Amino acid sequence: MKWGTRYGPEYVNRLKSMVKRHLSYEHRFVCFTDRPEGIDADVEVFPLPEMKLPAGAPERGWNKLSMFPEKLEDLEGDTLFLDLDVVILDSIDPFFEEEGEFLIINDWKYPRRVTGNSSVFRFRPGAHPYVLDYFLNNLEDVRARFRNEQAYLSDAIHQRGKLKYWPAEWCVSYKYHCLPTAPLNYFIKPKYPAGTRIAIFHGNPKLQEALEGTSFWVRRYSRPAKWVEENWR
Repeated sequence: MKWGTRYGPEYVNRLKSMVKRHLSYEHRFVCFTDRPEGIDADVEVFPLPEMKLPAGAPERGWNKLSMFPEKLEDLEGDTLFLDLDVVILDSIDPFFEEEGEFLIINDWKYPRRVTGNSSVFRFRPGAHPYVLDYFLNNLEDVRARFRNEQAYLSDAIHQRGKLKYWPAEWCVSYKYHCLPTAPLNYFIKPKYPAGTRIAIFHGNPKLQEALEGTSFWVRRYSRPAKWVEENWR
């Protein structure tokens, strides 16, 4: 999904290219967006589903919940949702082979909580309409009880007994697993752990900052990561 101006079309096009290199199965690459300009012609583009959120509401990823109506365009079968700001490093075939109805990243900061990171999750369109229905009918209650979309999504799926996490080594956090801790981050270049398939850029440093390096004085200083440049294309 791409909405607003935070990410340009190059994020969609590079993600499509990474998927093509790392997925051997025949597949469709789909983008839901309100700004299709600049997106490659071989990307299937659909309008961004309308979400009537309160004016001025904090951006907490709530738009992602629009992936859970009873019918999502003509999509069917196992569908892998990928955030735009991820870097694919190895085959993602296993993400379609892992058993389970709904799979998501186990949140790295609070692994014992029922909270997933929705940068990478697999679902079947139309299988979980209760997620969106409850949100739309109880919007203020959901926003009061859950900080963001992924906390609510994880809880809603868990309540139905369908939540399952990816193997921990497949999806890693750039800031937690790739960036050396201070002060080593000033001298050692970031590297990803063995077994990594997708690197996730949440919070800071952002993907572009990992690519170029960050200011010497920022809290999470990052030297340029050559492997980001080599793979984000």
